[in-house]
Amino acid sequence: MQTKFERGEPMSFLKTTLILCAGLALAACTDPGRFDGDNTVDLNGDNASGYGSGTASDPSSPAYFQQAVGDRVLFVIDTYTLTDIARNTLDGQARWLLANTDYQAVIEGHADEQGTREYNLALGARRANSVQEYLLSQGVPASRMRVVSYGKERPIEICSDESCYAQNRRAVTVISIGAGM
Repeated sequence: MQTKFERGEPMSFLKTTLILCAGLALAACTDPGRFDGDNTVDLNGDNASGYGSGTASDPSSPAYFQQAVGDRVLFVIDTYTLTDIARNTLDGQARWLLANTDYQAVIEGHADEQGTREYNLALGARRANSVQEYLLSQGVPASRMRVVSYGKERPIEICSDESCYAQNRRAVTVISIGAGM
């Protein structure tokens, strides 16, 4: 008895598809060096947007702001009063923002996991507002800043211990290039 192939009958669509896919898969593996070389694109570099090199060594870069100036301040439990250390960090943020006028700032208020969701959202808002008011007092225009509260919804440390709680009681200044808020 002859097979369909031997009789000249067409293969089923499924078989044809499987053979075609197997052939394409094998063909894709024939050049193992196709990804060698420098084919990367530096989205943070000078040629990406014209706003600095994007490295922490460039004083006009967001990486410098985050690492050298400091993008966050911490708070004592159940407070939104700025500490001396926080004011020192915010002085640096204000200087950086005044020198780099193309950047906008979103000030995020956060709280630790203790307390209700509603309480922590309100506390996060107060913390973000404290930071914004301080930056305003240092000359940063209100039009370049906005605040948002995440309460306890975005912890950076997760554990039921004071060492984690302390890191989560914070306000973070997130900067970005932007024409408006």
